[in-house]
Amino acid sequence: MRKVLLFFVMAFLSVGVFAQELEYGKVYPLKAGMGADEVMRVMYHNKYSLFAQDYFLPKSKVLYVDTSGYTRTKIARRYRIIKEGKGGISYKDLIVVTYPTEIKGLAILTWTYEDFKKDQNVWLWVPSLKKVRKISASEDDDAFMGSDLTVEDVSTRRFEDETYKLIGEKVFDGYTFEHTQEVKSKGKPCFVIEATPLKPRWYYSKRLVWVDKETGGNIYEEYYNKKGKVFKTRFIEWGWYKPETKKYPMQIAIECKDLRTGHRTVIFNEEQEYDQGISEQNFTVKALMRSRW
Repeated sequence: MRKVLLFFVMAFLSVGVFAQELEYGKVYPLKAGMGADEVMRVMYHNKYSLFAQDYFLPKSKVLYVDTSGYTRTKIARRYRIIKEGKGGISYKDLIVVTYPTEIKGLAILTWTYEDFKKDQNVWLWVPSLKKVRKISASEDDDAFMGSDLTVEDVSTRRFEDETYKLIGEKVFDGYTFEHTQEVKSKGKPCFVIEATPLKPRWYYSKRLVWVDKETGGNIYEEYYNKKGKVFKTRFIEWGWYKPETKKYPMQIAIECKDLRTGHRTVIFNEEQEYDQGISEQNFTVKALMRSRW
């Protein structure tokens, strides 16, 4: 009995130590035998580039494709600065639309705090109206800039928003990237995690997340409704930034499909950069209102 009790105590402590050791400025590898919480902590660490000082995406090409194949295009930039807990803030994130002309300058600014009990501050700047609107946590399930991704998918979902269960360690069968018909990520060893939202009556009942053991990135997700049916999928192609030096994991391309409508959103991230010394002055509401993108 004492041995069993000691085993569970040690297991609990090992998870706690791992969580504490997930420090800013470090890249963490995934290892066989990890628990669901450990895997997902690394995944979120990578998603928001908490291993770097800052992140700059000069061109993100977003394609909106309907069932007939008709495609609309938007182009955006993304900036992120990692605060490492200074002033209680984990990181600040800014996404700005640069094309088409009629919505150029539309921007979403997010401040995420160390204390997960504190709601993120999210502001939407609409240049045509010259107005800033505060987005509440209840709007996290809204479509992000008209795409098949939600605000939560892109910028506000955190580790603490769900509970996790390890389904197993499996080899990914591959994903046919519909936009190019390429089969991507075939044969990648993964952790398969079931993620259940803590928010009551949320827009999905659970997610099934495939996390790549090499990069620690979430390469494939299935979203389930209350009836247990998949209604949305999301594939993310992960790679490495300057593997000969920094070796930072990064998102290269995304394809999100709404299986109810047949609509899909495709994103290509080009020329990503890290540790460029981005000024924190860019991440304020006043800066949004003054900027000319």
